[in-house]
Amino acid sequence: LDVIGVPYTGSGALGSALAMDKDVSKHLFRQAGIPTAPWLMAPVTADEVRSTLGWPVVVKPSKQGSTVGLTVVQRPDQILDAVALAARYDDEVLVETFVPGRELTVGILHGQALAVGEIIPQHEVFDYECKYTPGMAREIFPAVITPEVATECGRLGVAAHRALKLGGYSRVDFRLTPGGELVCLEANTLPGLTRTSLMPQSAAGVGS
Repeated sequence: LDVIGVPYTGSGALGSALAMDKDVSKHLFRQAGIPTAPWLMAPVTADEVRSTLGWPVVVKPSKQGSTVGLTVVQRPDQILDAVALAARYDDEVLVETFVPGRELTVGILHGQALAVGEIIPQHEVFDYECKYTPGMAREIFPAVITPEVATECGRLGVAAHRALKLGGYSRVDFRLTPGGELVCLEANTLPGLTRTSLMPQSAAGVGS
């Protein structure tokens, strides 16, 4: 679109590519001081996962969306099948520590954080079915969290947006651990903009 001069919304090619590659994103998050779960890139052995990450872990394609090809692996004997599934969707597979806790998300618009929301899925993770099946997830905007957590989530969301060189708008997802730590999961460069999508709800939460 840049080459042929067609206007579009959201981030440019560089930011879009950086955010799509979860391995690259996590390296940039670390450099910017944004907490993210420890990870390895496949191929990996069960012993490597145990000693470096521990169980459970999340196995997913490094460059995919909508949790396609994602598996939460609880036991060593499940790791190879999970990697094989993810490899059907991408040539790189990421294995990261599973972070328990509440799922939070914050919209970023013109470099400013919008309202922080909480997603409560019916499944262990906010997977494809929960995202696109009515009634499979509750979405609460603004999230019922302390002002301090909301402020920090917004700050980290803006930092993630900038670290990936995103433009216009994005939505950044986090886990809030039982101990109160925010862990960045990923940034979405083209979040949905329908009436029931998360980004418009985040904007409505601050009156935008």
